[in-house]
Amino acid sequence: MEFSYICSECGKEHPISPDLMVCPDCSLKQDPQKPLLGVMEVRLKGKARPDFEVHSLLPVPQEFFPLLPVGDTPLWQAPNLRKELGFQNLFFKDDGRNPTSSFKDRASYLVSAFARMHKINKLCLASTGNAGSSMAGVGAAAGQEIVLFLPHTAPKAKLVQALQYGATVYRVKGTYDQAYDLSLEYSAKFGGMSRSTAYNPMTLEGKKTVSLELFQQLKKAPQHVLVPTGDGCILGGVYKGFKDLLQLGLISEMPVIHCVQAENSNAINRAFENGDFDLKPSSTIADSISVDIPRNGYYALTQLKKYQGNPVNVTDQEIKEAQKRLSSSTGLFTEPAGAAAFAGLLKIQKDLNPKDAIVVLATGSGLKDIQTAGGYVDVPEKTIKTLDEI
Repeated sequence: MEFSYICSECGKEHPISPDLMVCPDCSLKQDPQKPLLGVMEVRLKGKARPDFEVHSLLPVPQEFFPLLPVGDTPLWQAPNLRKELGFQNLFFKDDGRNPTSSFKDRASYLVSAFARMHKINKLCLASTGNAGSSMAGVGAAAGQEIVLFLPHTAPKAKLVQALQYGATVYRVKGTYDQAYDLSLEYSAKFGGMSRSTAYNPMTLEGKKTVSLELFQQLKKAPQHVLVPTGDGCILGGVYKGFKDLLQLGLISEMPVIHCVQAENSNAINRAFENGDFDLKPSSTIADSISVDIPRNGYYALTQLKKYQGNPVNVTDQEIKEAQKRLSSSTGLFTEPAGAAAFAGLLKIQKDLNPKDAIVVLATGSGLKDIQTAGGYVDVPEKTIKTLDEI
């Protein structure tokens, strides 16, 4: 298999290099209040059998990957919810089973391997929490130095997790978007490869592995995939994986990808309806998908329109209810971002064929944000010493 970069906007092809992040031509027109211009996509050339190994479709040889069990996460069949909702082929892709309990390990794993291949030992990034703790954990296994910029509102569990892994953490008095800008300034001033989402092409490429796994697990592409979406990088990765499978002739059509966003953090869905991005402060309990400027917005929007994806907005209340229902019906406790995808399914269920294969991405463990989940369950106040007190 041969690999190169191609600009997702102008279409110009470039050799893969650790010094190249975004298109040198398109990025010159960057508006700081808009998503990234010139996002690079990895182009592959070659053939693959239906029983391919996931690593064979990635641009880094397997020898450079740290020894961590990233990916190959379980696909829950959820019989109780299948019965309740009437969907015979409903599945939940549980990426909370990754080493740091987050989908973001898929990107961190490839970024780490890419850095090792090029003998780069320092990586820096901004994160709402999951990407940071993920890169910190993968970096710890790889013996790499990780510098992380977190908004001060990041859940404590994710902060503690990153610190336990040994990352250098800077808490930013501001939003994720401000942390993102600081991380890019830091790498330009002090060196180190940026792992910030969409900016580093390997983040998008690493996240495509979920689509490759779904094909392997189902022996086909599902008809529908519901993706919790903030900056659009997971959404873009899902599309990229299925695009590769289409190119290789292993599937015949693109699944319908549902871009599920929190109602008050839905820049991509607004742009889908309005035609362009506007700047609006975000606010949602689903911190992992809370962004003002979706850095992968233009790429994600292009894919949604080209392949007739479906924008879905959900409220924080719907996310809360979906998280509790999913937990109590299946035993799968996912964080609010993952629950948002399930909330999206509940919102559009009447529009779907009950026989279709439907996959909901559960992107992180609920233990990542106990404080939020604990705010809408009834914790017993009374304590007892004997059964007579019941």
